[in-house]
Amino acid sequence: MQKTRDVSRQIWLCADDYGISPAVNAGIRELIAGGRLNATSVMVAAPHLDGDEAPALQRLNANGKRAAIGLHFTLTGPFKPMSAGYAPKRDGSFLPLSETMRTAVSRRLQPHMLTVEIATQLEAFKKIFGTLPDFVDGHQHVHLFPQVRDAFLKTVAEIAPNAWVRQCGRANSLRRLHDRKALVLDILSMAFRRRAERQGLATNPAFAGAYDFSPKAKFAKIFPRFLTGLPDGGLIMCHPGFVDAQLEKLDPLTTLREHEFAYFNSDAFLKVLAEHGVVLAQPTSGG
Repeated sequence: MQKTRDVSRQIWLCADDYGISPAVNAGIRELIAGGRLNATSVMVAAPHLDGDEAPALQRLNANGKRAAIGLHFTLTGPFKPMSAGYAPKRDGSFLPLSETMRTAVSRRLQPHMLTVEIATQLEAFKKIFGTLPDFVDGHQHVHLFPQVRDAFLKTVAEIAPNAWVRQCGRANSLRRLHDRKALVLDILSMAFRRRAERQGLATNPAFAGAYDFSPKAKFAKIFPRFLTGLPDGGLIMCHPGFVDAQLEKLDPLTTLREHEFAYFNSDAFLKVLAEHGVVLAQPTSGG
């Protein structure tokens, strides 16, 4: 992972799910063009990287790199495997998230098929963008799951050794026991970080961005909490974008994406960054 400079705390603000729908793609590109994001994570297994969607993202980096572009490895439905013969499946798609996690925890996934699927998605990214990803992470954090993490780290180390990988453990000062989702990510990330280090892969020093994606969530009040205690080089996950029919068919996270987009596009966002002494890290051509 690129080291940051000493002027201020420099962080990564990464929009996940590029490729899930044209409207989400458009929102992410707009924020990158405006200097409001410095990374996005691309789902090559999603159906909307066709036409000009990938070239339009690449053009944002044509006159100097504005955003790191990573692979958002996908292993849950309703998305479909990219490798021939992948199993287990349901109606031709990956298993739902809860079932994927139970199967991984009980070690009933097939390591060889995991390795082939991860390699297939990495190669698809290279074919689409003409280069390997700057970083690799997992849709719905699947890359942290038992069995998956070993295949994931081994395959990334072999195919894209210069990419950094996302760990999802919070900084110590951000840990609150009542936040069950974030606590699970903290625990899963402990083993993930150790294994990544053994594979020679860099990771982000801390992670933030998990919250209850309920319709009542007030993102403008939630986001400043992510910055408190986040160290230099830390990463915040986000999901901005617009809503269209394609998104509604694939993902329950809809209007909250528009709330996130509006916040990142606002003066309030810039004010909060300044108040916390935070700037977005500048990507380099090497990631």
